[in-house]
Amino acid sequence: MQELTEKDIQAIEIGAGILGTGGGGNPYYGKLHAIAEMRRGAKVRLMSLGELDDDALVISVGNIGAPAVSMEKICEGNEIVRAVRAIEEEVGRKVDAIIAVEIGGANGIRPAAIAAIMDLPLVDGDGMGRAFPEMQMTTFSIYGHCSMPAAMSDAHGNTVIFKHLVSELWLERLARSCVVQMGAGAGMVEAPMSGKFVKQYAVPGTVTQARNLGLAVMEANKANLNPIEQICRQENGQVLFEGKIVDLERKMVAGFTRGNLQLEGIANFSNEQASVDIQNENLIFRINGEVKCSVPDLIIILDIETGHAITTEVLRYGQKVAVLGIPCHPLLRSSRALEVVGPKAFGYPDVSYQPFEQN
Repeated sequence: MQELTEKDIQAIEIGAGILGTGGGGNPYYGKLHAIAEMRRGAKVRLMSLGELDDDALVISVGNIGAPAVSMEKICEGNEIVRAVRAIEEEVGRKVDAIIAVEIGGANGIRPAAIAAIMDLPLVDGDGMGRAFPEMQMTTFSIYGHCSMPAAMSDAHGNTVIFKHLVSELWLERLARSCVVQMGAGAGMVEAPMSGKFVKQYAVPGTVTQARNLGLAVMEANKANLNPIEQICRQENGQVLFEGKIVDLERKMVAGFTRGNLQLEGIANFSNEQASVDIQNENLIFRINGEVKCSVPDLIIILDIETGHAITTEVLRYGQKVAVLGIPCHPLLRSSRALEVVGPKAFGYPDVSYQPFEQN
């Protein structure tokens, strides 16, 4: 088990932003939260999957809501802690470790702050290997974990427990309705899992992956190297497009940030047109109307100069960006997983998933 430093947290912020594929919330506030707890004397201890006991009780944690709202509605800080305590009371046992529900965006770094507050180890992994907009889209749910009882708590202390629901999808639907009434932002935790299950079905090593990505970007900028090239080299990725944002549609719908981004090519992509469909995260990327990359593979929009991620809520007209494609983890490519996180699950019946590296 290793103790994370402030530099690690700063790097994880950058890496979680990249892996967030536009969503998961802006990780900046999560970074500030984690560093504040560390400066109060708390420690963030990172545990590998191999260090987990089979009978350990591991709880996945994160925030639920619309990324656009999180820019103005900053977390109170203890929402997730209250939700964890509610589940511990419900199951009659203390949890042994925390794992991120998703490594992407704010939910990739907020668990570090919660682990510090609760003095629990943070497991080096997550349930998505990226960010997805809906709760049933975790490898935990896809491969058989029942998320009930689940709990959510808002900044005012309102805490709700979901005990008996007929499916993972119903948890998403009811929790989404509830978070709208909570101001489109709350802490959310799901039923604890055994260490044995987590070791089998968590996407492994993603906290370290985010940290290494962030360090690569930081070092590239310091050495005046191209950070985007460093990201592609490290993640087996590819620059799909470089362009300027010429049109942006973004709106709040039922607790989600939905929209579409239009790009006009520059440099090697001059005279090309591209688009990105958004539901919190970047879902479908097209060039001249042809699909080039889709969920569950990672579509990442980066500042063309710094290599830092641009999340959906801070996209702006006129920004010059690079669009990257990165292959997702194999756990997300099974037929079982594609039923939940493939293009058709997001309402694209005519888009057939093609693994990114085969495009």
